[in-house]
Amino acid sequence: MQPRNVVIIGSGPAGLTAALYSARANLKPLLIEGLEAGGQLMLTTLIENFPGFKDGIMGPDLMGDMRAQAEKFGTEIVRAHVTSVDLTMRPFVVRAADQEYRAKTVVIATGASAKLLGLESERRLMGRGVSTCATCDGFFFRGQEIAVVGGGDSAMEEAIYLTRFASKVIVVHRRPMLRASKIMQEKARANPKIVWALESEVEEIRDAGRNEVSSMVLREVQTGRLTEVPVSAVFVAIGHRPNTALFKGQIELDAAGYIITHDGAKTNVPGVFACGDVQDHIYRQAITAAGSGCMAALDAEHYIDGIPEHLQT
Repeated sequence: MQPRNVVIIGSGPAGLTAALYSARANLKPLLIEGLEAGGQLMLTTLIENFPGFKDGIMGPDLMGDMRAQAEKFGTEIVRAHVTSVDLTMRPFVVRAADQEYRAKTVVIATGASAKLLGLESERRLMGRGVSTCATCDGFFFRGQEIAVVGGGDSAMEEAIYLTRFASKVIVVHRRPMLRASKIMQEKARANPKIVWALESEVEEIRDAGRNEVSSMVLREVQTGRLTEVPVSAVFVAIGHRPNTALFKGQIELDAAGYIITHDGAKTNVPGVFACGDVQDHIYRQAITAAGSGCMAALDAEHYIDGIPEHLQT
């Protein structure tokens, strides 16, 4: 069986953009969707900061349109979960379900998953007042009281950013001391819109029957006392986990598990490229993911053009 020119693992904005560019280059890419087809945008509602949609677009609609566009130009999409890869062989081997695919190049676009609190109500209200992205959703809560859960630098950054919109930001952290750096703590504590609920945990997020966040129930760690606090949104900022378990030991990762890229989307393994949140722990936006997907596809195309003939079969 002839190896595929490009096998793309992941179907968020990065993976689908890589597929679109590869398809338009007549590389006939294969995209394997994974367990969460469409990525994190499938959990969002209205997206107003993706260029080209002046009235915004719903997250699932955007991903559906991107998928259809990639297919229109010749991308083959497989609804399966990749179970293993072998990046030491040439061609590369990607296994999904009962199938084994060989590839001249592999584009990794498996993303990163936001760490969650593990509440049933958190999952149910995701995109309806529960969010993991202040930059994406803060605008919707202008003049309202909201909460940020977390005690690290990311939580402080989110809280400070959200004060641009909210009338009050309640920072919830289960310990008496924050984990954030001193400078970030000082910035947050100096902001008059930020108030603190330390040594507290979110027990439940409520919606008052409206299918949108109306309050949160806090439990004091020391006493167990429960308090219901009215809020319009809960931003969970306890970190992200890059989806790189498949690639450990085969590709260079940083200390947090993100794939290290250089000179565009190149990894330390020639012919393997990474794009989107799996290699970006700073911006984590749909538009930056899409941009890096374009880079990965172009890098893969250039790599294929330079592969010696005897390695292409």
